[in-house]
Amino acid sequence: MVGTIATMKSVAITLFPFLLVIVAICFSFCDPTSDVLCIESERKALLKFKNDLVDPSNRLSSWVEGGDCCKWLGVVCHNTTGHINQLHLAAPLSVPQFDSPVAEWETYHPSKNNSTLRGKINSSLLELKHLSSLDLSNNNFSSNIPKFLGMLGSLTYLNLSHAQFQGGIPHNLGNLSKLQYLDLGGNDLKPRSLQWVSGLSSLQYLDLSGADLRKATDWLQVTFEHPSLLALHLSACSLEDYPSPISVNSTKSLVVLDLSENNFSSVPMSIFGLHGLVSIDLSGNSLEGPIPDYFRNISFLEVLDLSRNSLNSSTPNSLFSLNHLQFLNLSSNEIDQDISEILLSLSRCCLDCLESLDMAHNDLFGHLVDQLGHFKNLAHLSLAGNNISGPIPLSIGELSSLKFFDVSENQLNGTFPLCFGQLESLETLNLGFNLLEGIVSETHFSNLTKLTTLEASQNRLRFEPNSSWIPPFQCRIIKLSQWHLGPKFPRWLKFQKNLSVLDISEAGISDILPTWLLNLSTQFEYVNLSCNQLTGGISYLNVREIVDLRSNRFTGQLPRVFPTLQYLILSNNLFSGPLFELVCNSLREGPMECLAIERNLLSGEIPDCWNHWRGLGYLNLENNNLTGKIPPSLGHLNLLVLNLRNNGMFGELPSTLQHSTSLIMLDLSDNHFSGSVPAWIGDKLSKLEILSLRSNNFDGHIPQKICQLQSLRILDLGHNNISGAIPKCFSNLSAMANKGNQNTYMFQWSSISTNNFFYLRALLVLKGRQDVYSTILGLVTSICLSTNRLIGEIPKELGSLVELRSLNVSRNLLIGNIPDEIGNMKLMESLDLSMNQLTGEIPSSFSNLNFLNHFNVSYNNLTGQIPTSTQLQSFGNLSYMGNHLYGPPLTKNRSTNRTPTDVANNGSRSEGSNVNWLYVSIVLGFVMGFSGVVAPLFYIRSWRHAYYRKLDHIGRKLYMS
Repeated sequence: MVGTIATMKSVAITLFPFLLVIVAICFSFCDPTSDVLCIESERKALLKFKNDLVDPSNRLSSWVEGGDCCKWLGVVCHNTTGHINQLHLAAPLSVPQFDSPVAEWETYHPSKNNSTLRGKINSSLLELKHLSSLDLSNNNFSSNIPKFLGMLGSLTYLNLSHAQFQGGIPHNLGNLSKLQYLDLGGNDLKPRSLQWVSGLSSLQYLDLSGADLRKATDWLQVTFEHPSLLALHLSACSLEDYPSPISVNSTKSLVVLDLSENNFSSVPMSIFGLHGLVSIDLSGNSLEGPIPDYFRNISFLEVLDLSRNSLNSSTPNSLFSLNHLQFLNLSSNEIDQDISEILLSLSRCCLDCLESLDMAHNDLFGHLVDQLGHFKNLAHLSLAGNNISGPIPLSIGELSSLKFFDVSENQLNGTFPLCFGQLESLETLNLGFNLLEGIVSETHFSNLTKLTTLEASQNRLRFEPNSSWIPPFQCRIIKLSQWHLGPKFPRWLKFQKNLSVLDISEAGISDILPTWLLNLSTQFEYVNLSCNQLTGGISYLNVREIVDLRSNRFTGQLPRVFPTLQYLILSNNLFSGPLFELVCNSLREGPMECLAIERNLLSGEIPDCWNHWRGLGYLNLENNNLTGKIPPSLGHLNLLVLNLRNNGMFGELPSTLQHSTSLIMLDLSDNHFSGSVPAWIGDKLSKLEILSLRSNNFDGHIPQKICQLQSLRILDLGHNNISGAIPKCFSNLSAMANKGNQNTYMFQWSSISTNNFFYLRALLVLKGRQDVYSTILGLVTSICLSTNRLIGEIPKELGSLVELRSLNVSRNLLIGNIPDEIGNMKLMESLDLSMNQLTGEIPSSFSNLNFLNHFNVSYNNLTGQIPTSTQLQSFGNLSYMGNHLYGPPLTKNRSTNRTPTDVANNGSRSEGSNVNWLYVSIVLGFVMGFSGVVAPLFYIRSWRHAYYRKLDHIGRKLYMS
């Protein structure tokens, strides 16, 4: 953004002739005494031009037969001759601010704007012999540039930018010898040569940004040698390094050069011959290595933008010889240097002229020095995303021109300096994600009347303003996550009339959500109140894009939402009642992308009216009290994530779910679903990475088509009634067999002004216990088939799944020997083969399983000596009991404890005549504890009352802390 501002400033300096054009337009439009009548032939030409246009917004309604065309919209006539000399028909689009909502940017695009002109450009414009200025920008013509435009010999100004033109550029444009300004940027042009530019002998401004110049190999010679060219913009033109150096007789006239968003790996050496350059933009390329020393040759340089490259090492001293430097942007590189060295060097060369310094997202380290406060004209400073430590210097309060200050994502410590209150020009303050601590008061903001963005999340700060404090600022963005703002809800927010983004999550607030917050006159774009102790009900959420209220104590029915809301996160609250009102009666004007209402008290059935929720990618309703079947319409959403775990749902899976071909996670565990596992899961849901049908009533065999899930990393079919053999084709589950990229399973949501995410969660039974996996879910590969009725042998083909970390086939009816190939799974961390009817010895290949930390082969018919290895000897007797094994770690020569299998009871064990004294001791301990502690509480009333009073006292103390 800074580079753009700087370039615009340089362009303004060099394009004075074009300012005269604008002045002429103003005089022509605004002069009420002008009695000039347009010429009949030119009026007819314009009407023919109009007839071939499509004008959906009727912008040209003033263009009527018999009217004075000099008074028509966009038409400018000469004051004395009456000839039309200017035609300005650019679509009236105001460019949104950088941090405007996504909807505004979408509307700004010509293809989605109803005010754009379309259709054919009629050659009747050739009748306008005196036309000197033609502007058709920001429209939607979707055609080639008309060749006849090269015959408008009087043109000095031609703007066809962002008008959806395509194809080549007519070479006869080079006949426009009077043309001074040519803007063809923002189209889909693919010229084969730029030789025609040489014919534009008066050209001073050229913009071909967005054109594909890969075949126009003469671009450098034509543009750099042009004798009159002042400003050249070739951004995003797919330009690359020349295979060998090219000799160019560079012009001395070029002042502004924009080669951003191309594919250069090194700075073209020809640039350093352009000694008159004032502005250079090489951002967004692939520049590597150190910054070249040759920039010192361009001694008048005021603007240098090398951001978003891969430049490393440190900044060369030659860069600090540029005594006129005003804007320096080196952000998003790999510069590794002490920030104090950079600031000291800049103070020696451009202390009085530097206005903007952006070195965000590098590898800078060290401390900020007091010299920072000596840059009196510094208006923009961004050092975010580095490793800068130490306190913020108090001299920062001397930067009277400072408007933008961002040092977020560093290691800054100390306090929030009071001197910030002196920065009367400050508009954006971002101190987020540092180690600042201490108390902040209203004095810190006393003179910040222009502040519009306040971001300081993820610090250890405590804000203690007076209860009647009215802020001097009107912010659009406030992010104070992890500040201590409570326990009362911050009342000063009530006076923010322009607030669009609010994040006060994890702020220690224990209060009822005030009704005035969501009734403010502002239109919220993003609200994050998560991880507090907010209570009360919410009837309506007046938020356009993102709401995050998770981990509070909200109650009542689910709220109604704004029609354009995209992300609704209400997880871990006390919302109750049905889903029907939210799902079926919400008016939608755009896709809801994320709906997360897990861990609440929702009840009733999931309604069957999801057809107008197209675009929903994430649906999580786990841990509620939902009943009924999965509605068929849910299968038409093409979800990425569907989680219905731990509800009371039942029935067979609807066949419509096979249309959700983008699913990567399907978790239906802990319900009462029945029927066989559908074969279409493997046939249609080819992108599945996590499949959990655990703890249901599924029966039948495991379908062979499950083996087609090449991306499957987690398969959990445990605790069902599945029978048959384990499919040998499990060896085709390539994500468990081949080393690949580890997925972070991070679900991200963002707008232009905010960027948040959460990790997918999965409840998995690994290593003998049930745990929730989230941030490390992408590291897990697991198969769980435990507690079913599986028969037959363990397929040796499982041994090819060498990336598998966990295998659990316990509590089945498996027979035969343990395959030697299991020992090939060297990354195995958890292996449970217990409570089957396996025979033979533990394979010696198990000595290779060096990462095992959970191992259980108990209650089988295994015999022989336990193989010797570091891991196998680290497990206790319980891992081997119920077999006929011997050797370390068993304390006896052989493990003879054998519990017979009750085949009729799904592989469970019948104790028979043997006594397991471990269980006996547990029972005796429970009886003694109950009779000694619980029973007196039950029978002695005074004990019972005293016990509950003590519990209540402890609970209140924990809550207050």
